[in-house]
Amino acid sequence: MSPRMSADERREQTIRAAMAEFARSGFDGTSTAAIAERVGVSQPYLFRLFPSKRALFLAAAERCFDDMEQAMCEAAGGLYGGEAMTAMGGRYRQILAGDPTLLRFQLQIYAAAVDDPELRSLGNAKWAKLWRTIGELSGESPEEVMRFVAVGMLLNVLTAFNIPFDRGERLPRMLVEWSQHPYEAPLGNRAADHAPSGQCSAGEE
Repeated sequence: MSPRMSADERREQTIRAAMAEFARSGFDGTSTAAIAERVGVSQPYLFRLFPSKRALFLAAAERCFDDMEQAMCEAAGGLYGGEAMTAMGGRYRQILAGDPTLLRFQLQIYAAAVDDPELRSLGNAKWAKLWRTIGELSGESPEEVMRFVAVGMLLNVLTAFNIPFDRGERLPRMLVEWSQHPYEAPLGNRAADHAPSGQCSAGEE
């Protein structure tokens, strides 16, 4: 353990490590030993930072939603309206294509929340904040915000099942064609990688 790293820095490192491990194996399949090993600390030290594995899972889930909100804020920048929506959608597609950890962990959170009231409460609050943020950044109507989020969740499914997709305006027709003749992207590749760079955006028209 590096003596130069503060407890707050080690806590942040632990949350990041937990996100990666929970994303891969879920709550039940992840051991605190694996998280401690990834961080490079002992299990007793890990439990000094977080009193239980569940507390660490909740902290990781909160950070997952916070990361998503921050990504949307950074993408929108000084943009507004449809331009902000397109920029946020493009950023989300880049996240899906670039690193599967966020999608995997999202899916683990949703699955665990079904039987966990505290996690459901956390997700409720974080989703509400993300929803408000998207609306405030874009200034779009509630209907457009709902459409944006719905398309984003659809992209989660397409990416998880390795279904290639294209930019927003071509997506409905492409999915009709795919549903009639299901196919997969080449083995070893993810569907999100198959759309032209910057052209497949959640909420993009």
